[in-house]
Amino acid sequence: MDVDTRLLRYFLAVAEEGTLTRAAERLFVSQPTLTKQIRQLETLLGARLFSRSRAGMALTEPGRALAARLPALLTAWDQVLRETRRAAGRAARSLRVGFMASAANEATPRIIADFTRRRPGWRVEMRQAGWSDPSAGLADGDVDVALLRLPFPGQDALRTAVLFTEPRWVALPEGHPLAVRDVIPFRDLWDEPFVAAPPETGRWRDHWLAADERDGHPIRVGAVTDQPDDWLSAIANGYGIALAPASAARFYARPGVTYRPVSGVSSSRVGVAWAVADDTAPVVQDFVHACLASPRPTETEAETGTGTGTGTGTGTEATA
Repeated sequence: MDVDTRLLRYFLAVAEEGTLTRAAERLFVSQPTLTKQIRQLETLLGARLFSRSRAGMALTEPGRALAARLPALLTAWDQVLRETRRAAGRAARSLRVGFMASAANEATPRIIADFTRRRPGWRVEMRQAGWSDPSAGLADGDVDVALLRLPFPGQDALRTAVLFTEPRWVALPEGHPLAVRDVIPFRDLWDEPFVAAPPETGRWRDHWLAADERDGHPIRVGAVTDQPDDWLSAIANGYGIALAPASAARFYARPGVTYRPVSGVSSSRVGVAWAVADDTAPVVQDFVHACLASPRPTETEAETGTGTGTGTGTGTEATA
């Protein structure tokens, strides 16, 4: 009998979290989807794995037996996949780089150029991820390294280095009353409906709603989107506003949407992330070093959201 490893990962997440809600947030899936997958696994195995109650999900005896063996099995399988993909990348002289939206802004071409100087004959394969996967494929091993926005769910299990920060602005419908202001205090946006990432993205969604910077004020969500084009359309059509990096004014300019600086809200951080196992992988580390050596925006440029500056990147590593 063949069992999809995704079903096993879903089972293990529920076993470790104890509730479907927390497990769904960790896995970036909806709760109904997770429930369906658990039932599918139980049907395949012919055993009830959880006893369900209002208090959560408790493992049955067959569930405990499966949960005891799964971590080692999945870790071994992940290692097999990683080594196989890495061998394929070496054979093709290709590095897979996941990214979110505009990646590292104007620094991205310079990073790639620096990497190819360090690794002659190699090429970088850029793979864009939707907002439903804030790790840009790194958590699942689909890419070797990723350029993304911090924080994101699962970050603590990976290595990360901050490349630069930039202010968060607000994207508004062009005719919005606040669009005439030069700078908008964040407090003045609290009662506005926001265009948000899917709930399953957890910390990523909360960061872009500035959930921890509202003094407990409730959040209004006017629309949920997973891709930049859908995000822009929702804003232009008046379903809500959204916090965005200052650079979005350059990378995602379109009719019907205007961007304004915001005061009273923290900045956004752009980082590079890689798996702990790749601390000693020369090709991955060459890319990380190319990222850290790339110029970062000066303070003035970061405040205006323009240019890339000439300062030297000094990212800080977070241990897993």
